[in-house]
Amino acid sequence: MTVPDKIEKSTILRAPRARVWRAISDSAEFGAWFGVVFDGPFVAGERLSGRTKPTTVDPEVAKLQAPHAGKPFLITVERIEPQRLFSFRWHPFAIDPNVDYSGEPTTLVEFELSDVEAFTRLEIRESGFDGIPLERRANAFTANEGGWEHQCRLVEKYLQLHAA
Repeated sequence: MTVPDKIEKSTILRAPRARVWRAISDSAEFGAWFGVVFDGPFVAGERLSGRTKPTTVDPEVAKLQAPHAGKPFLITVERIEPQRLFSFRWHPFAIDPNVDYSGEPTTLVEFELSDVEAFTRLEIRESGFDGIPLERRANAFTANEGGWEHQCRLVEKYLQLHAA
């Protein structure tokens, strides 16, 4: 079975671009819907650590995240282009505490915003799966493909709950 190199998801959010931008580029807001508590703000070019903490916006997804609560969560912020693009690198599906993923290549996760009439399109892309070791590539891709589906719904719910 051939595993694609890229995951692409898109959703239209009933919120102004500035509000969506804050939800994806502020580490505390991002963490609330995504399911992580970060140790600081997102800064381009910097590595940021945090811990997995179940999302605050959906009890069903929070149950899925609960077994991973407290696990380390590491990203390197790639780019921050205000109101347009936020991206980071990480080790996808790095959930086994007995495995050192630091020697593996990372994937690139991009959140890109554009206007669609009075709303905002959020495109989420994760690329670089071709570099993930073959023995875990398919599982990482499958888990993240489903994960990004959940995250599209979570950011939407978060924005509904926190419109201001």
